[in-house]
Amino acid sequence: MIARVVVIGSGAMGLSAAYHAVKAGHTVELVEGSPEPGGMAAHFDLAGLSTERFYHFVCNTDFATFDLMKELGIWDKMRWHVTTMGVFSNNKLFPWGNPIALLTYPHLSLIARLRYALFAFVSVKRDRWDSIETESAKNWILRWCGQEAYDKLWEPLFRLKFFSYQDNISAAWIWTRIRRIGRSRYSMMREKLGYIEGGSQTLVDTLTSAIERLGGKIRLSSLAIKVTSENGRVTGVETPNGFVPADFVICTVPTPLLGNMIPDLPAEWRARYDAIENIGICCLVFKLKKAVTPHFWVNISEPDIEIPGVVEFSNLRKVGDDHVVYVPYYMPITHPKFSWSDDQLLSEALGYLKRINRSLTDDDVIAGSVARLKYAQPICEPGFAAKIPPVQTPIAGLQIADTCFYYPEDRGISESLRFGKEMAARVTA
Repeated sequence: MIARVVVIGSGAMGLSAAYHAVKAGHTVELVEGSPEPGGMAAHFDLAGLSTERFYHFVCNTDFATFDLMKELGIWDKMRWHVTTMGVFSNNKLFPWGNPIALLTYPHLSLIARLRYALFAFVSVKRDRWDSIETESAKNWILRWCGQEAYDKLWEPLFRLKFFSYQDNISAAWIWTRIRRIGRSRYSMMREKLGYIEGGSQTLVDTLTSAIERLGGKIRLSSLAIKVTSENGRVTGVETPNGFVPADFVICTVPTPLLGNMIPDLPAEWRARYDAIENIGICCLVFKLKKAVTPHFWVNISEPDIEIPGVVEFSNLRKVGDDHVVYVPYYMPITHPKFSWSDDQLLSEALGYLKRINRSLTDDDVIAGSVARLKYAQPICEPGFAAKIPPVQTPIAGLQIADTCFYYPEDRGISESLRFGKEMAARVTA
């Protein structure tokens, strides 16, 4: 029997859910408030270059991405590149991310460097996370690395990404990030990351085309205003363009938006969603004539630089003779800088880039852009696993998940694709 399925949100999770549901033979409509699909994976035009508003990369453990690309016939678009990492500290750029770089780093004692090396090695080899799930990342890192390494290498990152939450982030969540990157190495000295030719837009375009080819409908500029239900079962979604009836609804929007959207949820469930806190982001991207560094990413440990790092994306995905650099400003949306103008943010960030590469000038800037999200990074505190509500809600036929449901995995395209597929599989006519 064919079921009517409505998917809310066209990020990677929503597109994956819609694709797998329509492939299973259901009638599928996807509703998206933005004028283009893709969510955080969507591209925009940066002075003639199609690039993501929010950078993405592929690790060699992103199996859900690989499986779907093969199924969609775009596996030949997968590209791999050797990348490197740096750390900017004491007004100097140092190599990072391999044993020699760590052991020759001059701003840590030998014992701190050795403890850090052991910590990184064990984290990459570890397969289970339950024993550290209720421990804070700060205490976990202090226990393994000591105060010196924490203060120099980790505290600036936590402070500039999590602000008031910096001491209360799950060790399991941090561990998965270390492991994912660590397992994308093909030797102790070399890191290999991937990208899709044409960027994430290639995957978004292929998925949307496949959904429509199989009979699904995608409604853009069609914000989900209300999810309706009757007698404890979902009945559809109200949009500015009319009501869309449904037997099943898969909702993939950030949990802070759910309270008004789904009024029939029990109060205790709304409270659980409301209790999940998020950090916002202003993600800056520069198109430059000159490279800033030879590295894909650079962590920053300078007390007067208020960003945790920069990502020189063109050191992964080549874009001709130009260079693309992302500068992420994570912050609570109440932070004064979240309301700064684009020009203010771009000016400050360019000043930081000039600190890293003193030969960089204003004339090297071809273009700059700022993308803002209020709910960019869920705050995953110790014990967060118990905080996540079930995907299936008390309203029959209504599933809800956003990126925090991947915990302890971080938000990412591969996890989104996997989760969307799993949600589609729960649709039964």
